[in-house]
Amino acid sequence: MFDKILIANRGEIACRIIRTARRMGIATVAVYFDADRNALHVREADECVHIGPAPATDSYLRFDAIIGAALKTGAQAIHPGYGFLSENPDFVEAVEAAGLVFIGPSSDAIRAMGLKDAAKALMEQAGVPVVPGYHGAAQDDLAQEAARIGYPVLIKAVAGGGGKGMRLVEDPADFEQALASAQAEARAAFGNAAVLVEKYITSPCHIEMQVFGDGTRAVHLFERDCSLQRRHQKVIEEAPAPGMTAEVRAAMGAAAVRAAEAIGYRGAGTVEFIVDGSGPLRTDGFWFMEMNTRLQVEHPVTEAITGVDLVEWQLLVAAGHPLPAAQSDLTVTGHAVEARLYAEDVPAGFLPATGRLTHLAFPPILRADSGVAAGDEISTWYDPMIAKVIAHGHDRAAALATLQQGLQETQVAGTVTNLGFLRRLIADPDFAAGRIDTGLIGRKITPLTAPATMTAAHWAQATLLALGWPDGSGSGPFALWSPLRWTAHFLTDGAEVACHVTAPDGGLLVETPLGPVAVHWQHGSGWRFDGALARPMHFDGKVITLFDLAQTLSVPDPLDRRSDQGPAGDTVSAPMPGLVRDVLVVEGQEVAMGDRLVVMEAMKMEHTLRAPRAGTVAKVAAIAGSQVASGAVLVTLEDPS
Repeated sequence: MFDKILIANRGEIACRIIRTARRMGIATVAVYFDADRNALHVREADECVHIGPAPATDSYLRFDAIIGAALKTGAQAIHPGYGFLSENPDFVEAVEAAGLVFIGPSSDAIRAMGLKDAAKALMEQAGVPVVPGYHGAAQDDLAQEAARIGYPVLIKAVAGGGGKGMRLVEDPADFEQALASAQAEARAAFGNAAVLVEKYITSPCHIEMQVFGDGTRAVHLFERDCSLQRRHQKVIEEAPAPGMTAEVRAAMGAAAVRAAEAIGYRGAGTVEFIVDGSGPLRTDGFWFMEMNTRLQVEHPVTEAITGVDLVEWQLLVAAGHPLPAAQSDLTVTGHAVEARLYAEDVPAGFLPATGRLTHLAFPPILRADSGVAAGDEISTWYDPMIAKVIAHGHDRAAALATLQQGLQETQVAGTVTNLGFLRRLIADPDFAAGRIDTGLIGRKITPLTAPATMTAAHWAQATLLALGWPDGSGSGPFALWSPLRWTAHFLTDGAEVACHVTAPDGGLLVETPLGPVAVHWQHGSGWRFDGALARPMHFDGKVITLFDLAQTLSVPDPLDRRSDQGPAGDTVSAPMPGLVRDVLVVEGQEVAMGDRLVVMEAMKMEHTLRAPRAGTVAKVAAIAGSQVASGAVLVTLEDPS
């Protein structure tokens, strides 16, 4: 067995490999680029080596830097994880030429499955069912091939992945335009404009078989259903597949093993099938789509139902050990479901988001595979996945119930996420009933992305947080020579909301947009809102995160909040780096305390800067559309003349 391995990857998968290697007594070496200097995988590894600046082409994709780091640290093998260089046959050959072991398949196996058209031809020879289509090299008469296959058809880049270079064509009149678009996208993404054309299955399911080989023999570790996708990107994965029968599993598993053995496959891989989901699964209703010659993102659901650590198997086989189990040794126990938690702005069309995670916690009922921790930055450089969360139960209903509860108890603050979307998706009645196909999310995108609804109690609790009363201290607020009335301001959906607190009869009453809420402090259980316990929330000084709604409220900056309490001041400064969205005053204009002066945008949220006192605008330094640094003076006030 190896004494030390280098992990040529980052984030969640690097941390995942480190955990198994540590358990097996194998030392690990992490590599990192400039922005990953303090990343979790760097902190967890036994050693770390800096390999270059961003972008990935200058760091995680550099053969010389990665192999050099392995040789320098005395690592005997390199684990590629997934993505980056994991399916690059030239990298495999470079690793082996340096006298190191590549923990994965041979370069020949990767090349055999690297191009979709060649892979399908090879699978046909191996007796693996393939979707009817055209996989030839000639690209000059694809419209005729599409007509022969019959519409609808799918145009796919032969070197593609992740939905790039893929177009669905339902009308022959649209074929040429779709073809040109797919080829252009394929050329830009992969440097290869070649495409294939295949029959589009109108109610498709995406089912994949986990395979594992030692270079001669292979076994399968059953199937995963990955049909819940958005724009060809997987969102939810589960094992086993809903509706799977013993006969279909045996046929699909045998086909996957034939595929792996046909190329002398070594290590973990996945054979993906497109399946006719218009009715019950059939032994003649699945077709080979592609093979991923690496560990898959969704491998934890397979581990959950088989009890196998696939990374351990990878290390054993790469070190020369035989297959750890025969097919007859492998069984399915229960059901597992995985959801991918991303930093993304769902209402804005699932745009990737950034930010520093001010809080991150997962409940113990879930397995959470993550490459970040509280305090870490979600950067613009790489995929914004925060974690994969996995639930296992004795059957599908139990696994879904555990995942639903676990997602409800998951807490993330510091960036917007798709957590609310995942909660609604898991609760969707069609998904719960196993009525799944790749178009489900698209058909239900509006209800799945609808914003959560706040209650009056949510507003009341957020008000106390914004005013700095999170724990009550048993006595409530106190004011001397002032009326017992306090105001908290919020920004939500671009609008301002004010909530007022009064203290009648020694208690508290919060006036919210949805009505009044009576608040009192109960020793042993904390604040109660109209008798109900407080909900979990987090306030980082700028944003309140309502965990049960997976929603955020922006709280105006400290300068803005102080303006309600009346301290005088002559300048209004930027509380953080950001964009000046709007300037609402001009020089010479008289303003009252609390008037809006400037609107800034930072971290995808608007922040209104207000006058700290009454006066005349002496100078306006802010310019709409400009970027400003934290502390920059934007408006200066003077006493009225």
